[in-house]
Amino acid sequence: MKLKKSVVLIALLTPLVFSLCKREPEIAINMSNNAAYDDTPYDLDYGRFAEPDMGDNALTIEGVKLGRLLFYETQLSKDNSISCGSCHIQEKGFSDPNRLSEGVDGSLGKRQAMPVFNMLWHTNEFFWDGRAHLLRDQSLMPIQDDLEMKETLENVVAKLNATNTYPAQFLRAFGDEEITAERMSLAMEQFMNSIISNQSKYDKYLDGQASLTDSEERGRILFSAEYNPGFPNLSGADCAHCHGGNNFDNNRYMNNGLDSEANQTDIGREAVTEDPKDRAAFKVPSLRNIELTAPYMHDGRFTTLEEVVDHYDHGIVISGSVDPALAFSTQTGLQLSDQDKIDLINFLKTLTDEEFIADERFSDPFK
Repeated sequence: MKLKKSVVLIALLTPLVFSLCKREPEIAINMSNNAAYDDTPYDLDYGRFAEPDMGDNALTIEGVKLGRLLFYETQLSKDNSISCGSCHIQEKGFSDPNRLSEGVDGSLGKRQAMPVFNMLWHTNEFFWDGRAHLLRDQSLMPIQDDLEMKETLENVVAKLNATNTYPAQFLRAFGDEEITAERMSLAMEQFMNSIISNQSKYDKYLDGQASLTDSEERGRILFSAEYNPGFPNLSGADCAHCHGGNNFDNNRYMNNGLDSEANQTDIGREAVTEDPKDRAAFKVPSLRNIELTAPYMHDGRFTTLEEVVDHYDHGIVISGSVDPALAFSTQTGLQLSDQDKIDLINFLKTLTDEEFIADERFSDPFK
């Protein structure tokens, strides 16, 4: 009888022990011994991008390591079920394949999760509406959001203090074992700033290491050429008006003609600025890795790139705050042919970075 009880007890405890063990990441196993402060700079390869301004939070190897742990740490949520990485999935370009991200207890967020990469070159606030001034501010908001992680910063600090992993890693990153919400935010900011995507086919084309197909080249020309109804043969898709530069964005908030004023249930940037000119304006996202980051728009309403292109070709809805350039194109529509649309999408797919989505430096250390 005792033997049977022991077998049953072991069977019941085994899943719990396994669950606890697998939350100790491989990169943290050696952290508890001989832990010491180490401010060795993190080697950041930003390629053709302009040298970034690190501000007061320069990247260090140990700071990025701690931030990576926290980014994938499910203890940041109320029931220890989800992490930042649950809604920012590496193989999806650090975006969420769901239209709306799912939080604790199955609650759904209000918007589609924006991708996380090349954050060092985001110079105009964060989130779709820009409500977070700094990336470190953004990192703490989902933890406390009632539709996301539903936790308190005080509880998270207590949970991390109770582990074997985190006190030693905070010492390595910050000089002592004190765990605070501010230090958490700085470490997560460092990790997210380390996530860089600059090895797409198009990057290699610019470096002379790859060639574009005929269709991709036609798409590249269409992407950059301005809409010009007076000269249809020269008119393009005018994408670079909003998606320019190395990161294919413009660090602005724009109303891209999704809804009429009567249907603008999400007022976007206006909720932050209280300026009616910002009604239904949302941050212009990067088009890098766009092939991976469906669904599209702030509410995930479009599931394919074909739908996105059709919207800009002939689906712009006029309202009082719609971007003037988009309003201008509604006179005739972009008049893209079926082949034009295929070419444009083929070019957009050259912005996919296969190396970045497989880079172990950005992967989940708990797996």
